[in-house]
Amino acid sequence: MLRLSGFLVVLCLFVGWGVPAAAHPHVWVVARSEVVFDPEGKLIGFRHTWTFDPAYSAFAVAGLDAHGDGKPDPDKLAELAKTNVASLEEWGYFTAAKVNGTQAEFAAPTDYGQTYDQGQLTLRFFLPLKTPVKAPKIIGFEVDDPSFFVAFNLAEGADAVTLTLTGAPKGCALNVKRPAKPAQEGVQILADAVANALSGKLDPATLGGDYTTHTLVACP
Repeated sequence: MLRLSGFLVVLCLFVGWGVPAAAHPHVWVVARSEVVFDPEGKLIGFRHTWTFDPAYSAFAVAGLDAHGDGKPDPDKLAELAKTNVASLEEWGYFTAAKVNGTQAEFAAPTDYGQTYDQGQLTLRFFLPLKTPVKAPKIIGFEVDDPSFFVAFNLAEGADAVTLTLTGAPKGCALNVKRPAKPAQEGVQILADAVANALSGKLDPATLGGDYTTHTLVACP
């Protein structure tokens, strides 16, 4: 079976891409992130774990079970992971970060892979900075699709965003600001905004902003 060529190509085929479709989410992701430092205390990137909703997961792994055992073949999952992380570049890896007030630039993801468990697909990858930052003072980042086609919701619990246990400068404080409402509760509000977006009164790229988790790391 010929695999689809990109992450959002799969999403677009899944729902039938159109302008109105971009105004509210059709794919749901539960996200976890780790802020990663090297042993010298340099910020080197972010490690992401994204678990997709069951409907999208079933679509994404269709045709990957060559053995008929009800599970996607590991080699095909690995191939799909490679395709997905490569295609994410076009979308900025759905990650925006500033370090000491400067917009961060990312290199290609590494250490990536996918698993399929209990009907849900999970993608894991490390997103490195192009240039590691020594002793960063302020780190801010978001995982988000501004068009709100994909809804990213931070996992529950205090460990949804973490710092590396080794390498992180001593005394760093992690603050996670969750949105007032999760993405699921914003669907109707965003749907009501479609008319404004289509009439040019609202930039569709800003539709998801009020449902984004903001993470700040402050180091001494």
